Amino acid sequence: MAAEPIRFTIDDVEITALEGQSIIEACDAAGIYIPRLCHHPELEPSGNCRVCTCKVNGRNSATCVTPAAHGMSIENNTKELNDDRRMIIEMLFVEGNHPCPYCVASGNCELQALGYRLGMQAPKEVYQWPDRGIDATHPDIYLDHDRCILCSRCIRASRMEDGKTVFGFSGRGITMRLNIDATGGLGETQMAAIDKAARVCPVACIVIKRDSYRVPNGQRRFDLAPIGSDIEARRKQVKS
Repeated sequence: MAAEPIRFTIDDVEITALEGQSIIEACDAAGIYIPRLCHHPELEPSGNCRVCTCKVNGRNSATCVTPAAHGMSIENNTKELNDDRRMIIEMLFVEGNHPCPYCVASGNCELQALGYRLGMQAPKEVYQWPDRGIDATHPDIYLDHDRCILCSRCIRASRMEDGKTVFGFSGRGITMRLNIDATGGLGETQMAAIDKAARVCPVACIVIKRDSYRVPNGQRRFDLAPIGSDIEARRKQVKS
């Protein structure tokens, strides 16, 4: 006997999920966008950023690590949740240095794009102005710790996709930092510009040298359409 399809609702829209899918995976496939930062569809989920938190049966849950289950009732696009998400984005801005107007990732940056989508005007908290430094020891990649948002994408990609251990975290809470497995800088590691870890950063922490302005400002991903538009386009295709 075939298993009963997994069906749940999100913002009163019924979704059908596949066995083993997380909530965010099922919603992506159905064209329902849930904001996220640490989640990447080609990496194992980690639940670091909490931006994808929704109310699942009345309780807050990170949808990237919560399996889809039959009968779930989920709230996603609500004022309360979007206010919480905007606060997370604002805190990431003040805890690092993100000069968007002249940043090499402007228009491609997921943090910047989420700020726009969630209606962030200006952070209300005090800027921390950290001085974490830039590692330019690698011939093809530079690492700007001031931009790091501790999403762990590079750690997961390096270990699970590239078969290396280039990145890791040290410290806890506000003192947590991204570390590399070499004392002399990124140039002493096994990392290569073709590695998955070099291409999954959502901000401008990991940047490929000589590649930043291949696509001009004004023609980049989020210059042309808001973040999540590609996922929401799937919903329109299903309806048509």
